[in-house]
Amino acid sequence: MKTLIMNLLKIKISFVVIAVLLFTNSSMCAQSNDSSIDKKVKDLISQMTIEEKIGLIVGDGKFLHVENPEKVEDGKGIIINDQRSRLVIPRLGIRTTAMSDGPAGLNRETCEDGKKDCEYTTAFPTATCLASTWNTDIVEEVGKAFGNEALEYDYNLVLAPGVNIHRNPKDGRGFEYYSEDPLLTGKMAASMVKGIQSNGIGVTLKHFVAHNQQANRRYYNAVISQRTLREIYLRGFEIAVREGHPKAIMPSYNKVNGYYTAENPELLTTIARQEWGFDGLYVTDFDGKGSAVAKVRAGSDILMSGNMQEYNELYRAIKDKTLSESTLDRNLFYILKFKLTSPRAKGYVPNSKPELKTHAKIARAAAEEGMILLKNENNTLPLNLEKENKVALFGKISYYLIAFGTGSGTVRSYKYRVSINQGLQKAGFKVLKNMEASYTDYIEKIRRENLVPPYFDNPKMRKDNGIKGNQAPPHFKNRLVAFSKEKVLSKEEIKEYESQSDVAIITIGRSAGENYENGYLPITQIELELVKNVSEIFHAAKKKVIVVLNIAGVWETASWRDYADAILLTWLPGQEGGHVVADILTGKVNPSGKLPDSFPIKYEDVPSASSFHGLPVDKPINTFYKEGIYVGYRYYDSFNMPTAYEFGYGLSYTTFEYSDLKLSSDTFSPGIKVTVTIKNTGKVAGKEVVQLYISAPTTEIEKPVHELKGFAKTKLLQPGKSQQLTFELDEESIASFWSGISAWVADKGKYEIQIGASSTDTRLKESFNLPRDIVVEEVHDVMYPNSYMKELSRFDEK
Repeated sequence: MKTLIMNLLKIKISFVVIAVLLFTNSSMCAQSNDSSIDKKVKDLISQMTIEEKIGLIVGDGKFLHVENPEKVEDGKGIIINDQRSRLVIPRLGIRTTAMSDGPAGLNRETCEDGKKDCEYTTAFPTATCLASTWNTDIVEEVGKAFGNEALEYDYNLVLAPGVNIHRNPKDGRGFEYYSEDPLLTGKMAASMVKGIQSNGIGVTLKHFVAHNQQANRRYYNAVISQRTLREIYLRGFEIAVREGHPKAIMPSYNKVNGYYTAENPELLTTIARQEWGFDGLYVTDFDGKGSAVAKVRAGSDILMSGNMQEYNELYRAIKDKTLSESTLDRNLFYILKFKLTSPRAKGYVPNSKPELKTHAKIARAAAEEGMILLKNENNTLPLNLEKENKVALFGKISYYLIAFGTGSGTVRSYKYRVSINQGLQKAGFKVLKNMEASYTDYIEKIRRENLVPPYFDNPKMRKDNGIKGNQAPPHFKNRLVAFSKEKVLSKEEIKEYESQSDVAIITIGRSAGENYENGYLPITQIELELVKNVSEIFHAAKKKVIVVLNIAGVWETASWRDYADAILLTWLPGQEGGHVVADILTGKVNPSGKLPDSFPIKYEDVPSASSFHGLPVDKPINTFYKEGIYVGYRYYDSFNMPTAYEFGYGLSYTTFEYSDLKLSSDTFSPGIKVTVTIKNTGKVAGKEVVQLYISAPTTEIEKPVHELKGFAKTKLLQPGKSQQLTFELDEESIASFWSGISAWVADKGKYEIQIGASSTDTRLKESFNLPRDIVVEEVHDVMYPNSYMKELSRFDEK
């Protein structure tokens, strides 16, 4: 091993020298397959004044003199609703980049009631719901539909997808991201990128990187070891960049290891551009903190939303010779290259009429595969419409679907969203009309009274939202119902509803959003008593109780799940949610979703619970990622910590048999092909998600007990039918990051392949041997922590 390390150090020196020479050889620091575009970009830059160059970088032309100052929008941290392209340098024909938020759908201005010819958009399932499909093909289809709407409504850039890891369920933006696992995250994000960009427009991977909390989100410093950063938090972005080739990346608000991400050349240039080959555009998150000069020097190309302070700072730096004009030119190259390769620049004329009906079908299909059956005791589901037709539908969210979250992850321009009540009735169920009227009146009362919801009724939230008195501000319109208290029902009322119905369905809802840590709000006493009382009363009458969870992310279930006969997790499923719930409850659709996150028994079991969200608690400056590589199932499985529902878990109305696990060799050289056969042994058609985990030797460095290294979803298998799945494992699949030598290394020894239906439900095992250590990739020694931190280890003395 000593010889290996010495050789690595020699290789590393050569690698760095070559990389620096290659990077500095080009004044534009970029490569392009289209030399004519490169030439045109350079020609445009040569004709621009200093004022124009700075004006394009700061706010994408916001402060250029042709703009009417009265129309300049102040930055609000969220993109304005309808930001279209406009001409800002007429003599050169340069326009602004038309941007729109995502990631659950194109986020345009809301259509006012009664307005004709509204330009609606589709509300697709949120990222966590999409990750639950474990189906890259359906995610790419969603991306194609999403991108088509952006194209036809004349947008160039979508500020999506979100690629951050689900470190902690309290993060209010969790629904915008995919999973606790970087492989699943990266594959989903890459598929979304391919889908959207197939329309010629660009996407923006965000928020780069380690934006895992909302507390003090524009200032906190994430302190993360190099190994943890590489293996967990950067890995999803790396996969998305290498496989999806996004046209843009958005640096996050926060600092990582002492530097704002938008000011860090090691992150933006060394890692993303030099190591991963990213050749796109950097667009900063809106109204982030830090120095404009530092951002530009680091490689941030467009500073959004831009302000005069940034403009003046850059102008002074150029005049003082503390910033080179060639640095502006480098950044402008990426900006103009993007603009000149947009559909508009190529002459495409949008029709403002995307195929919304087709896109709704795609949204519905994705939600069908993303919903997860958590419990189905005694085959409670599917329901028999002939015998279980009359439904007592409890919970205000049964009548008000939470289709998406709040903040920049919302979808303002959707045309409709189907509630569970509407979906059930459309499917043929008879919902009790007196219940429907009671809950509808309750929802209208919430809206009419417009009271501050309990979650926001505290000094900090009041200050953050400008709340005075007991009235909620106007922008709470889509938060009131979701965040207000559940309707209280007496046992007598429940008994009356039971006497009129065949089955009980209870919907519990949780929304979440940007700037809040409301992703894990515990069950309230009112909700707990509702589930308990309904279950006791209906069970006494030998009737079923089903709980539907319309929630944003990981949630506590252990305190109440035993009451219910069945539990269906819908996440935030987009506009078609109610239809899909009805289809699954009736068996028209066989659920095939699997958890992209572990569900802990209680919040305190989360590995980051003790260090989230940093110190000091009231306004964190540093957040220490002390759990290290032990995020999600890597922690629960390695430390034998029981969960309510493990990573990868999900039930079906049928059963599957795993057999014939075969490896192409018992020795890894230069890779391994893995095949396994899946057979539907049940009575109805269904799809199965098959997961491949690897347990690696720990002779050199510590590793989790196993890690996800591959996954596949079968086609719809009819009863008795089989499908063989194939997985290809390369050297990268089995490598871990050695911080001391800045290299990805596969340790020699025995590796175990585990094929299963979840992280703890292993069905088949086989082993192979790696006869020698392999240096898979040597990278730069960058992004090391600015503070000492002892990470969690399963080999620490008890």
